[in-house]
Amino acid sequence: MMLQDPSTKYRRMYQRVNLPDRQWPDKEITEAPIWMSTDLRDGNQAIFEPMDIEQKFKMFQMLVKIGFKHIEIGFPSASQIDFDFTRKLIEENHIPDDVYIEVLVQARDHLIARTFESLIGAKRAIVHIYNANSPTFRNKVLNVDIAGAKALAVNAAEKVKEYAAQYPQTDWIFQYSPECFTATEMEVAKEICDAVTEIWDARPEKKVILNLPATVEVASPNVYADQIEWMHRNLERRDGVIISVHPHNDRGCGIAAAELAIMAGADRVEGCVFGNGERTGNVDVAAVALNMYTQGVAPHLDFSNINEIIATVEECTGLPVHPRHPYAGDLVFTAFSGSHQDAIKKGFEFQKDQEVWDMPYLPIDPKDLGRSYDAVIRVNSQSGKGGIAYLLEANYGVVLPRRLQIEFSQVVQQYTDANGTEISAEHIWDLFTQSYVYTGQNYYQVKNYRLADHNGKQTVQFEVKAGDEIRHLTGEGNGPISAILNAIALPIDVLNYEEKSIGNGANAKALAMIELQVQGQAISGFGVGIHDNIVTASIEAILACVNRLIIKGALEAEHIAKAV
Repeated sequence: MMLQDPSTKYRRMYQRVNLPDRQWPDKEITEAPIWMSTDLRDGNQAIFEPMDIEQKFKMFQMLVKIGFKHIEIGFPSASQIDFDFTRKLIEENHIPDDVYIEVLVQARDHLIARTFESLIGAKRAIVHIYNANSPTFRNKVLNVDIAGAKALAVNAAEKVKEYAAQYPQTDWIFQYSPECFTATEMEVAKEICDAVTEIWDARPEKKVILNLPATVEVASPNVYADQIEWMHRNLERRDGVIISVHPHNDRGCGIAAAELAIMAGADRVEGCVFGNGERTGNVDVAAVALNMYTQGVAPHLDFSNINEIIATVEECTGLPVHPRHPYAGDLVFTAFSGSHQDAIKKGFEFQKDQEVWDMPYLPIDPKDLGRSYDAVIRVNSQSGKGGIAYLLEANYGVVLPRRLQIEFSQVVQQYTDANGTEISAEHIWDLFTQSYVYTGQNYYQVKNYRLADHNGKQTVQFEVKAGDEIRHLTGEGNGPISAILNAIALPIDVLNYEEKSIGNGANAKALAMIELQVQGQAISGFGVGIHDNIVTASIEAILACVNRLIIKGALEAEHIAKAV
């Protein structure tokens, strides 16, 4: 079944704005807007089970901690819980002095009266009234013409002004939303907004908020930006108005719409922390704020402990944060792809000495959000040597030689292909030690050794278990490695040898990695030794490598036993 011809069923629901000299495309966001969280209102009315007072209070405390100065706490004229919650915040003095609580109310007299009753005693409060003015609502819902829609707004504005005058001890801000603004004729929206700001005497010292919402997102973000810029240019008393935007996400463009609206003249953004809200949600405030942060603009919201914020939001709303959610998702800083992992690993090698964050595939430093680097690279069947090497270095301090990276990545690849799952850093370490330290078939095992200097050279004496026998070996060389190899007396050459410590302090262990090649053959292998003592670790690395060469068939166990 195919979709029907849309031209027979759908029409454009917005008015194109004639703005040939639009300015917003050349603008940049250079400062943060005023942020308003509607998690406790719009977000709350969009979840399976609305929050109780305890959950709302926990969410409110989180929003204050993040740094919101405007917080819409509910719809007290429509909900007893919201009314009681408003009273709790006021009567128990939970509202910081620099925070305005906001409440929403329809443009109806009795609801406005109930709203002001809920706010008695508040230090600072925003009363937010709204009515819909679009043709669809005028004709099909409200049964009014343009004059009737304007009358509803004007009457509500007068009532708000009248009630507020009864409580002069409260610092009031009035807010009006022409609901469905994006689907309303611009001239109509302007006429009604101007009428409201005239009643409220909007002026620079007593600003009014005009919220211009994309109640339903009916156009692309550039159209919304044109509408906002048109209002920004044409509103009366503009210097007494805070233009606010409330983008919804029906077309999946809420974040873009908010950012372009700021460029177009908006002063304020309403949304939910992680984009909760009716239908597809409100604009995602965290994403917009952190987008600014990555461009060097201070958002004045603190997401430095994003995991704690996620936990609170999930607990209070019952909604999970998607693993691919911008900035907050569990997997957004995670690379599984081998090429991505290799680029990130190399980027970290340079980033250590740089002040400006400039990393492949990571637009923000996870540590700025309270995330560790542990989950930046995770390994599955799509991964490569770079990711595996990074995890061993990040978690165990082991830097693998490049040739060992390549060889060991094949070991991990075989495992992930066979199991079809992600493999943890701990499991990678287990595979590494099983492959290169404890090789499964230990034809040689070191028992005891003694190292001494003799005539400017080093002499080693040690016991090796070869099969069921204990053999006593002695060798001399310029250093411990050559002495050990001379003692074993096998046809092998050293291609590479590295040693380092694992861990710190008294619990640190020595790690030795060696690559040996069988003389006369293009066959080489790696061995690793881990011990408290570096010489013991070196002997174990050599014997582990010999054992692996035996397993490969490059050396014969019988020959070794005889050689010993």
